[in-house]
Amino acid sequence: MSTETTASVSTHILDTSIGRPAEGVAISLSARTGLDGEWAALGGSATDADGRCKDLPALPEGTTHVRLDFETETYFFKKQAEAQQDAPRVRDSGAFFPEVTITFAVNPGEHDHVPLLLNPFGYSVYRGS
Repeated sequence: MSTETTASVSTHILDTSIGRPAEGVAISLSARTGLDGEWAALGGSATDADGRCKDLPALPEGTTHVRLDFETETYFFKKQAEAQQDAPRVRDSGAFFPEVTITFAVNPGEHDHVPLLLNPFGYSVYRGS
């Protein structure tokens, strides 16, 4: 939750290849202060059955930039195995993008929701509400 001096972040993932939330995607959160600041790993979590990650760590005071790292390859390997149990594999990898990293600026006192629209061969991200 944001305060007057800190920002907060939330995210969710929709797998557009199946039109459903992406459950079980590991997400790591990092933050820094200023463009030249060092990235500090704050922790992570995974998406729930609704594709949401409700327990990301709080951002430290003074955070200006946030990085979300989504581990997509493991998710797609699992989905591919479920969908193609009796069919030959189309690719050696579960996804063209094995991970997705989103970096964005934050402002004190604001909450930023960053949805990820994901499929095995592409993704889109936007500032949500």
